[in-house]
Amino acid sequence: MRKPRDLDAALQALEQKAKGLKERRVRQLGELVAATGADALDAETLAGGLLAMMEGSDPAKKESWRKRGQAFFQRRTRDTANRASSRDSGAAPGKSDAAPG
Repeated sequence: MRKPRDLDAALQALEQKAKGLKERRVRQLGELVAATGADALDAETLAGGLLAMMEGSDPAKKESWRKRGQAFFQRRTRDTANRASSRDSGAAPGKSDAAPG
């Protein structure tokens, strides 16, 4: 005979997981705002800009924003990898091994 499932415990576990995922998403959005420099804007300006983006329906403009965002993340990934590589090799970040010519 099968054991009865504790549905209340399963539901509570799912609610905790959902809460954790939501908190993680909010934290990541905050990190994104800081990484882009948008944290220098006042909240009203930032909110207005985001609202304007959401109201816009121009597919070309949205594609342009998507490409800029993609380039931003690729640049950050590349910069992070370069810094890690420099640290591993013992070189100071931003300094090259080549002698000035």
